[in-house]
Amino acid sequence: MRAKWGVALAALALMGSSAVAQAEPGRYGGGFIEFLMTGEGRGPARRPAVDGYGALGEPRPVAVAQPRAWFAALPTGPATGQGSEEGMIARAVDPRFARQVVAYDGPGRAGQIVIDTNAKYLYLIQPAGQAIRYGIGVGRPGFVWTGAKTISAKREWPDWTPPAEMLRRRPDLPRHMEGGPENPLGARAMYLGTSLYRIHGTNEPHTIGQNVSSGCIRMMNEDVIDLYERTPVGTRVEVI
Repeated sequence: MRAKWGVALAALALMGSSAVAQAEPGRYGGGFIEFLMTGEGRGPARRPAVDGYGALGEPRPVAVAQPRAWFAALPTGPATGQGSEEGMIARAVDPRFARQVVAYDGPGRAGQIVIDTNAKYLYLIQPAGQAIRYGIGVGRPGFVWTGAKTISAKREWPDWTPPAEMLRRRPDLPRHMEGGPENPLGARAMYLGTSLYRIHGTNEPHTIGQNVSSGCIRMMNEDVIDLYERTPVGTRVEVI
């Protein structure tokens, strides 16, 4: 046993900060030590997500519908611009939801936004039959909605005040949270009319492509920054 502990401690010393960085702070307990000793046991637990801004526990696989027939991908170069905040942005893994230019023959006109909640895509319509397509997360069952709104306000790194309905479901939530990388609204928010709905970023990019929110449209932070810079207040948003 002394030899096994010696090997484990030596390995930990060699791994240094890189090993610790992979474990969540405050969770270097039995599971972490068991992993070092035997290669078995569970790793550090993931922080639970906020209800309405991410399902509790590990994300469940969700079937992703194909986009409607009037969308077809076009070959493109690299995704559109990257801002100076790139170091604060976590990127999603699933390439289906990467930002790209696509052929478009659907409703609306250039400059407007169309959100396909079934396929989990947001389209910013461009001239000449094209659109910029972004992957999104949408409302959970019972929270999906359709209709037309306009962008009534825009905020960078917005504060978050959970609405009363959400606090009734989750009284443990904070009453207010300052904007920043840990805020569930992410890097940008675009408010839709006088409703409680927003198009906003997220601190949980793995939820893009899923039904996870309380009706808001969530995007990867890098994508919501890109959309924010392209869409003024007054832009029409159609949710279908």
